[in-house]
Amino acid sequence: MDKRFFNLFNLTEEQAIAILETPADKLEDPYDRYIAASHLVNFSTEQSIAALIGAVENADQNLDNRAVRRKASETLGRLQAKVALTSLHSCLDDDDCYVVENAVWAIGEIGTQNPDILEDIAQLLDKPGQSYRVIIQALAKLNYTAALDRIRKFADSEDEMIQGAAITTTCKFSGDYSQMSRVVEMLQSINVNARRSSIQDLIDAKYYKAIPEISRCPVSVVFRLRAVRMLASAGIPAGEITFAEIEPILDRIIYDRPDDLDLVHEYDKLPSLEFAIKELYETDFGRCYLATKTLLESYKNEAPEALLATYAESAYNDYGAHYHVMKLLGWLKYAPAFNLLIEALHNREPQFQKSRAAAAIALGEIGDKRAIGELKTCLETPIWDLKYASLMALEKLGDNSGCEMLATDEDLLIRAKAASLSAAIL
Repeated sequence: MDKRFFNLFNLTEEQAIAILETPADKLEDPYDRYIAASHLVNFSTEQSIAALIGAVENADQNLDNRAVRRKASETLGRLQAKVALTSLHSCLDDDDCYVVENAVWAIGEIGTQNPDILEDIAQLLDKPGQSYRVIIQALAKLNYTAALDRIRKFADSEDEMIQGAAITTTCKFSGDYSQMSRVVEMLQSINVNARRSSIQDLIDAKYYKAIPEISRCPVSVVFRLRAVRMLASAGIPAGEITFAEIEPILDRIIYDRPDDLDLVHEYDKLPSLEFAIKELYETDFGRCYLATKTLLESYKNEAPEALLATYAESAYNDYGAHYHVMKLLGWLKYAPAFNLLIEALHNREPQFQKSRAAAAIALGEIGDKRAIGELKTCLETPIWDLKYASLMALEKLGDNSGCEMLATDEDLLIRAKAASLSAAIL
């Protein structure tokens, strides 16, 4: 499990436990208990798990404590703490549907074959106001096929996210995958959350034939890369797919041009430059990609100056817009952005991780060979997509010396990409 984003608080294990076990009215800020419950994900010890279980069992109904119970449940799930199953089981009849949701999710992460727990989770499908998608996903992960008929009825839910999980789980439990095309169609939903969730459903189903459609789905590159990586990591060793089949798809995802996506939004008329720049800050990346396409096609001359201005004003601190600005500066081949791209390439702040790969691609597009040494240092990073993007950029700059270095990389896709580039040289 990748924990780079978890350790954001400067607390020791003992301090976090002490805060979590302190009554809220004794703290300057009751939210500190929530922070402590989150931070304990870094400590898989008996004392941390005991403190988290104590927080889950604290049934105080005030809003702050409910939030702490939810977070403590989530943390126990991430720690896969089997000793917490009894306490999490007791949460399933809680009046707070969010406490129930997190308890169900945590049980799914921990795993159990206890028939009482499994049936109690399944019975939540008959209870109004529950988080049905999470419940269905947990039942799928726990392989509770006895719930098939109860899950099947959600396959026509008006909520696409619930519908997708129900279809996927029904296919898995029944062995009939003929309805998975309905989940593939959701990749083009106008609802961004439905698009994102359909990608997860296709991963869960190991539906390899949807990889091309996933690659063209207009959501953040993070969702698409995660999907292809997980499907490839399962499918290549199993002989279901080959790297040669997915390499061009993976390259297109990392390159991430809007022309390679099936956009779901459109403009009635050409928007202003100011409007297009503002759209780069949207949380629905489908809108961001439409704005990017517009800037490349209609504002090629004016865009570089506008991008630098928005970067200085706010994109420097907005990880979504930051990513799009880096990519655009490369596609526009804006050479004066070289130093800014080098800075982004080496930015180690976790929220800007995808901008590092974007900067690598942009440096390859600009074509300044001064970037070769900087890109080579990125071949030593543990971040797989940055390594992959750096290999692509180095190839663009005429340097394939990194292929030998990565020939034995622990990541399957990196090894395969390095081998592919080496073969191309020969």
